[in-house]
Amino acid sequence: MKLPSRIVDISVTLDNETVLDPPSMRPHIEYRTNSENAWMLLEGFPGLRQEDLPNGEGWAFEVVNFSTHNGSHMDAPIHYQSKTIDGGHMMSIDEIPLDWCFRPGVKLDFRHFEDGYIVQPGDIDAELQRIGHALQPLDIVLVNTRAGSMIGTDEYLTAGCGIGRQATLHLTGRGVRVTGIDAWGWDAPFAHTRRRWEETGDPSIIWEGHYAGREIPYCHMEKLANLEQLPATGFVVACFPHKIKNGSAGWVRAVALFD
Repeated sequence: MKLPSRIVDISVTLDNETVLDPPSMRPHIEYRTNSENAWMLLEGFPGLRQEDLPNGEGWAFEVVNFSTHNGSHMDAPIHYQSKTIDGGHMMSIDEIPLDWCFRPGVKLDFRHFEDGYIVQPGDIDAELQRIGHALQPLDIVLVNTRAGSMIGTDEYLTAGCGIGRQATLHLTGRGVRVTGIDAWGWDAPFAHTRRRWEETGDPSIIWEGHYAGREIPYCHMEKLANLEQLPATGFVVACFPHKIKNGSAGWVRAVALFD
């Protein structure tokens, strides 16, 4: 078996410092060191002294308080709505078919679109024509926006374009079931959508790319990274989500594999 010669990590690192979420949603990691935890071994072996342990240390571990939507993660259809538009079942993350998560990848380069722009079906077709790719069922479509270059800054939360309802259905209607984006969300940043809503009063523009999953259930990954390092095609994406019972999302260590 010939393995790919390159692996690009397209997941972000989860830490206490990097700005990836609004303040109220950020994770907290408590690091408990080897030396701090030596007592656990001593307690389990009466008579054992700390100086008997290598460097006087036991095991390190971390206590993490965070959401299933922190860091690079995959949203399950149930995140968008409890039922499909016709009352059918919406899958939780533990119900996602694994064969959706290891498929050929396609990268759409939308870094040139202004922040808050709503991607339309024609934009997708134009990009596919530019890169010379005919979309296939179950292709994993990754969207590279300007937000990827803003990871870790306060600007990240308002940077990048978003994928509209029609553009999402344009993908899912052609058999795509997993997508991903390097922005905070699949939709345009809320700051831009809020301004449009204040001008129009139209509630259908709010979270429209997510809500498209009511019509054709699909999964998307958010807060990806390093998409600019990928070719447009010719790679495979591996993105298996953590299996959380009835979960609306699962953390994912997504990677791209290619020669």
